[in-house]
Amino acid sequence: MPRRLLFPIAVVAVVALAAARPHPQQDVAGRARAEIPAMMARSAVHWNAGQLDAFMADYTDSATFVARKGIIRGRDAIRGVYAARFAPGAQRDSLSFEMLDIDPLGPSTAHVVARYLLHRGDSLTSSGPTSLLMRRSPAGRWRIAHDHSS
Repeated sequence: MPRRLLFPIAVVAVVALAAARPHPQQDVAGRARAEIPAMMARSAVHWNAGQLDAFMADYTDSATFVARKGIIRGRDAIRGVYAARFAPGAQRDSLSFEMLDIDPLGPSTAHVVARYLLHRGDSLTSSGPTSLLMRRSPAGRWRIAHDHSS
């Protein structure tokens, strides 16, 4: 092969290899879109099992929650909002989520829009949108930093 053809072939090969490698942001987005629904499903399992502490572990310490009465700040205060539903003898409907959109905003932050569903037996008792700002810890665990559920 003539030497003058080697350089153009090498350039084409390098460009083709670079284009074939996934972009790091695509890896982040794909990982978020796989991990966040799994985290939310696990959260629903904890809710349904009556495990308030495990359910609340999916919130950051400094999480905020938009409620009808205003903004609730901190995981402990948010826990207080949910505590009555987890009291012995309290009726707590089964929780599930329908994922609508996961928008990775960076390697450790994502905006999630979903619909929560609460069921009692075969009956839907409540449903509404939820908008969550999620943060991924250095250990790789996604947690809720801001929760606005209506």
